[in-house]
Amino acid sequence: MKGLITEYYRGSSLVKQQLDSYNVFVAKEIQEIINVVGRIKTNVKGFEIKLGKVRIEPPRYYEARGGYKKILPAEARIRNISYSSPIFLEMVPIFNGVERPVYSDIFIGEMPIMIKSELCYLHGKSKKELVEAMEDPDDPGGYFIINGTERALISIEDLVPNKLLVTHEKEKIVAKIFSTRQGFRARCVVNRSVDGNYTVEFPSAPGALPFIALLRVLGMDNEQILEAFSDSRILKNDALLNLESDATGNKEEAIEYISKRLSPGQPQEFRLSRMESLIDNYLLPHIGSGKDYRLEKAQFLIYLATKATLVYNKKIPPDDKDHYANKRVKLAGNLMHELFRYAFQFLVRDIIYQTSRAHARGRHLNINTLIRQDALSDRIRYAMATGNWIASQTGVSQLLDRTSYIATVSHLRRIVSPLSKRHPHFEARDLHGTHLGRLCPSETPEGPNCSLVKNLAIMADISIGSDEQEVIETLNRIGIETPGVKYEEE
Repeated sequence: MKGLITEYYRGSSLVKQQLDSYNVFVAKEIQEIINVVGRIKTNVKGFEIKLGKVRIEPPRYYEARGGYKKILPAEARIRNISYSSPIFLEMVPIFNGVERPVYSDIFIGEMPIMIKSELCYLHGKSKKELVEAMEDPDDPGGYFIINGTERALISIEDLVPNKLLVTHEKEKIVAKIFSTRQGFRARCVVNRSVDGNYTVEFPSAPGALPFIALLRVLGMDNEQILEAFSDSRILKNDALLNLESDATGNKEEAIEYISKRLSPGQPQEFRLSRMESLIDNYLLPHIGSGKDYRLEKAQFLIYLATKATLVYNKKIPPDDKDHYANKRVKLAGNLMHELFRYAFQFLVRDIIYQTSRAHARGRHLNINTLIRQDALSDRIRYAMATGNWIASQTGVSQLLDRTSYIATVSHLRRIVSPLSKRHPHFEARDLHGTHLGRLCPSETPEGPNCSLVKNLAIMADISIGSDEQEVIETLNRIGIETPGVKYEEE
């Protein structure tokens, strides 16, 4: 076994998953975040900014005398500065639909560089070259240097996005999906009560909304709703029950009812506008945003209701939230993706503000003067230095444990659960069969954090994932359709 482990790590690294995820983030995901924004529409009439390609240069530091110079990790530690690289973005000002000359080197901020990633000077160096650079040849890398201190990003375990999970919760069946699109995560739920009534929950909606009324708003009539449910007696009974008990008789009544629930006491025009906005953007956003996707969302809600009914009648088993097939691990690259998206959105808002301010003062709208580099850099640096991440997450960035070499490696391979340590969470703390070969059953702290803080098994590796759209297109091209819910009819 010892020889097998030695041979495995001859061509691999103890922090390979962190390095791979960060390399993908830098090479691909930063550009994707910028492409989603595309254009910055300012408050100045006729003036927009088109965003182009991003470029990240090797790490460097600005000296008070002498300008920019190359910096190595050892020097960053000694001088208490951050090991980071400048980010340059291509911008094109557009005045009244006419594109002006391209600004190809707009400095928008700095990005912390992971030690031994592809952008690091230590990447691919031999042991002799590492010693010359004042580095430990056996140091695995996979961490950052912020203000001279070594910081590790701790991987976070979370439920898988865009996958339906059906569970028993109190006296109802809950079919839920964490619908995720372009960084926005929405928990969308179809509840089935003991008496067979369905209700729907999604972000910004006050409480549970009637299932049938929402389907009518999405464009389905009674016949379409009944056809969407399968011919099973169990499913037809639930569909007919909900149709009978629904207070709305047609689409117009459903729109009036749902809009009043979403915006009580507001004028009709505002109610209708807000209802459409919430349904198009907050209900199942992974399917799409806009009016064209409403019918697909209605069909997916019926799929959720179908699964809830079958679980209630014990035709199919409920999903196990602790099964590792229903979990995903956010690595350093995923965490940096979330942080950069947040920081870049703040930079876009700041550019809009600076443009309005310059226009009000009668100044010429020059791209270079509208960009405040600290708007992006400060937010990234603050999160990395304190560990206070977006969505109120704390302890994401931690001071790297240098007690011993094994302590360092263990820290870089740590995985934490987002569950609160104050609550029992007995099932989440249990050793699950799917942990075999993935998580170490022994290495976990005693006390309130027991089994909420875990470590990867010695030969465990985490894949960095692939683009969903490519998988969907491949499946469609070879003619594979989504399988239906299978069970034995009595």
